[in-house]
Amino acid sequence: MGRYIAKRLIYMVIVFFLLTFILFSLYQLMPANRAYTEAKAEILTMKKLSDEEKDTKFDELYLKYKRLYGTDVDSTLILYLRWLGLYPHAADQYRIVRDYDTSLSYIIQMEGFPVDVKRSEDLFITRTLNNEQELADFLVSKEYLDSLELLSKEKNPNARQKAIFIMEGHNSKREFSGVFQGDFGISKDNNNKPVVEVVPDHMRNSFLIGIITEIAVLGVTIPLGIKCAVKKNSRFDRFTQFFTLIGFSTPSFIIYIIFIMFFCSILGWFPVMGMKTPGANYSGFRSALDVLHHVALPTICLTFGSLASITRITRASMIDALNLDCIRTARAKGLSEKIVIYSHAWRNALIPMVSIIVGGFFGTISGAMILEQMFGFKGMGQLFLSAVKNADYDLVMFLEVIYTFIGLFSNLVIDLCYGIVDPRVRISK
Repeated sequence: MGRYIAKRLIYMVIVFFLLTFILFSLYQLMPANRAYTEAKAEILTMKKLSDEEKDTKFDELYLKYKRLYGTDVDSTLILYLRWLGLYPHAADQYRIVRDYDTSLSYIIQMEGFPVDVKRSEDLFITRTLNNEQELADFLVSKEYLDSLELLSKEKNPNARQKAIFIMEGHNSKREFSGVFQGDFGISKDNNNKPVVEVVPDHMRNSFLIGIITEIAVLGVTIPLGIKCAVKKNSRFDRFTQFFTLIGFSTPSFIIYIIFIMFFCSILGWFPVMGMKTPGANYSGFRSALDVLHHVALPTICLTFGSLASITRITRASMIDALNLDCIRTARAKGLSEKIVIYSHAWRNALIPMVSIIVGGFFGTISGAMILEQMFGFKGMGQLFLSAVKNADYDLVMFLEVIYTFIGLFSNLVIDLCYGIVDPRVRISK
């Protein structure tokens, strides 16, 4: 058992890196440049600068924010390793080379020569300057003058940035900052709060409604599916199959609209949206009742939407189990029908149900995107949708890490549960 779990954990680590790299690469293709947006916003606050000074200052700010967010290279692999915290971020002491005086004062500030001269578009070292004379020669060199000429003609800030040379002191400190250091980034859509502080409240809300729904669904569908299997082809079975077929065929958002219209508009039993009464300042048991009153209708909607599929699966599994030879043997021994059904048949029918039950439990954390959007419920689904819509990619990647971990861990738990439910399964082999 221990050896099997160890192998699965190694497999989970490999799959985790593979999946997160693929997701990270896909998000890098999104048309969003956070460094450019931040630099542009800061430039707009500098009213007293001339257009030429603004262009110069923008280049410096743009480079500063690119280095701050670790996006100053084009290599997706390096960016991914930086996000993980396995590759150092470039030092903060980079500066654009503009003129001799600025460069020299900066070099003195950074403990003197030698310094490396790099090109901002790819950061490869072009040369090392060891004294003031080499710096002076560089500042009048053709490559530097050509870059300044190109800079003056280029209107596109992204292209203009590629022509700038920058420098770094040899003693500059490089820092590791990423997932393995506990730094998942900040959420610009939530007042620049760390993403690890944004997610817990939404996860708690999704888990609350998800676990209530899971208990309700299993409490209804399992007895219903068993009874349909036992009374196969009876009126009760046919009516249940017809009813569940309607629920199975109806899109979830249609179900939500019907329930909102009936329970909120016509009967007025539940509030349309939100998690608590606006303006109310309840505490203790009264606050808990208020929350339960608001989550009751979303829970009913999710439960109804899940009844059809799980009931039909339970029914099919029980029908197969009731036809097994061991069930005929149990009946031949004179065991009561109740023991035959709930002890022998259900144990065998539970095997294909394990993945649904365990997977549904872990899925409660993921949230329900459509439902949360329609009911104004602040859960994981709504948070993910808002993050994608607002290009809040630090938050998106953190949520993807959570979903990836949940998926991998739930598969491991499901496999272990198979070994518990069915003694014939030997997971160690």
